[in-house]
Amino acid sequence: MNSIERVTMALNHQEPDRVPVYPLINSVSMQTLGIDYEEWSKDVDKCAESIIRATDEIGVDAICTLIDLSVEAADWGQKVVYSPKNAAHPDMDDRLLKSEEDYDKVEIINPRETPRMSEHIELAKKLYEARGQEKPIIGFVFGPLGVLSMMRGQEQMFYDMIKCPDKMNQALHNITETLKEFAIALIESGCHAIMFDTLYSSKTILSPKMWDKVEGPLVEELAQTVRDHGAMVMVHNCGEGLYMKEQIKRMQPVAFSLDHFPPDCKTMEEMKEKYGDQTTFIGMIEPGWLLAATEDQVREECRNQIDGLAKGGGFILATGCEYPSALNFDMAKLIVEEAQNYGKYQK
Repeated sequence: MNSIERVTMALNHQEPDRVPVYPLINSVSMQTLGIDYEEWSKDVDKCAESIIRATDEIGVDAICTLIDLSVEAADWGQKVVYSPKNAAHPDMDDRLLKSEEDYDKVEIINPRETPRMSEHIELAKKLYEARGQEKPIIGFVFGPLGVLSMMRGQEQMFYDMIKCPDKMNQALHNITETLKEFAIALIESGCHAIMFDTLYSSKTILSPKMWDKVEGPLVEELAQTVRDHGAMVMVHNCGEGLYMKEQIKRMQPVAFSLDHFPPDCKTMEEMKEKYGDQTTFIGMIEPGWLLAATEDQVREECRNQIDGLAKGGGFILATGCEYPSALNFDMAKLIVEEAQNYGKYQK
């Protein structure tokens, strides 16, 4: 059974040969070429090669196109800071949207012709051509509120929700229309699924009612666009207390990449019982915890999660967010090993 077959069965809530596994090995892959963060982020050929090499060496069951969270915002003109050791991020001292009057700068743009999104599309194409017949390729797209916050700043964006919602909502509309085309282009490049990062849909940031009012309709449109073009919808949200119920209602995702429980669940078993027939869980190993954990602790955590979530399919063992770029591959290989051995389904 290859990875596509294995993941497909899990997503269909069936038991394959074993639990699929994907510690999110994105930026850590740069170690295969001995390059730094900036080069990895800017050189699409080296980025693709490093991800492919790491995929093969570690033996994961999926490939995701996540690079950093400023890909989309950069193409509207947001200044981005690159550095050798850290992910690219917006210049917090030079936001594109410095006042509410600047929302007019956020027009609908063509992601196939802009600098970073077009490279992201090219990355997806290269990954599909290299391994897309064996492993699912998952395109990563930041949600509308997340993209806007990169250009405006989180605190000011929240203020604008009250002060000038009409101007902000028009910008969000234009972002959403652009993201639709971005998702379509990623699908055309070979992505089997699109994973939307709904950063603000968790209890530590917005209320469920506010999130649903502001971003809910937008991500519903995005999800439908993905399905209309023959791909699967996935969600990534590593926030504490993610709004799973609300997002399922809006997006009907086949899978959730998550790091913490939704607010209405306290255990893996409770989450599996409540939502396990509606979506597949991708997670939930805490990435930061891996930096200090022992091998025995990681094995125990993998086995606890397999015991709590794997029965009947609907589970992919993974980190709840990106695997730490400061680590070597050892813990990732250990996670894969546990899925391959302890995660075997009894036939």
